[in-house]
Amino acid sequence: MPRLAANSIELYYESYGAAGAPTVLLIMGLGAQLTRWNSELCDLLVERGFRVIRFDNRDCGRSTLCDGLPLPDIGAALRGSLLSALPYTLETMAADSVGLLDALKIDQAHLVGASMGASIAQTIAARYPQRTRSLTSIMSTSGNPLLPPPTPAAAMSLFAPLPVSRERASIVADAITRHLAVASPDYPTPLADLQRMFGEEFDNGFYPQGVARQLGALLASGDLRPLLRTITCPSVVVHGRADPLIQLACGEDVANTIPDSEMRVIEGMGHDFPVALSEVFADAICAAAARSGR
Repeated sequence: MPRLAANSIELYYESYGAAGAPTVLLIMGLGAQLTRWNSELCDLLVERGFRVIRFDNRDCGRSTLCDGLPLPDIGAALRGSLLSALPYTLETMAADSVGLLDALKIDQAHLVGASMGASIAQTIAARYPQRTRSLTSIMSTSGNPLLPPPTPAAAMSLFAPLPVSRERASIVADAITRHLAVASPDYPTPLADLQRMFGEEFDNGFYPQGVARQLGALLASGDLRPLLRTITCPSVVVHGRADPLIQLACGEDVANTIPDSEMRVIEGMGHDFPVALSEVFADAICAAAARSGR
């Protein structure tokens, strides 16, 4: 698939299903490429009558890399300082998604976001209600400062330094180690599948600077509850009970804040997308869509 101009950048995207079918827009999380939305889920949604769009966020994969923009001081932010030199925000990334819909001539979409991608989807639902048919928010948080933090091991998976060697083998091995620290205990992904997935991501574009800028946008977003209270579209919140990175209480706070939202807790799910749960995710997305009348 080509890259399309959106919000002054270019986004790499893939489209599945009939062009005239109701659209599901899949928005992935921090530093994660579109392939984290596994093909099994995309195929299930197409079988259920949807067009599915997945794409790489800015600063990730095969979309525009924001070379030359400053890197935020993540360490200072974690110590409580205000972020300076912030190159873009979650609002910017939300406008990217809407720009992609514009470029594809799609008036409205069912929004599905994972982790940081869910925060982006929430922002679109609040800021662009006329473009949103439904919202499925997966393993996300409201930004409430009173919510529990990640477990120490999960925090290390996010903030540990990269290996000194930036060769393919060392980066793939490091990515697998980080993944296993937050993965679903009841739905393990085979090692060969992880090696293939992270190897493909390295080949598509290894760009840690983009992760830092995306993380800066996420940390600077702060408490999203005032925004979440304005969401009016049908919403389903999905969260794993075993998520050590964004703990279950965070997802519950999202569901308690978005008016009339439905909460779905998945036993044995961590902070990843096991293929074994594809039908569970599809059911949640379809439930939100059904409430909108599609």
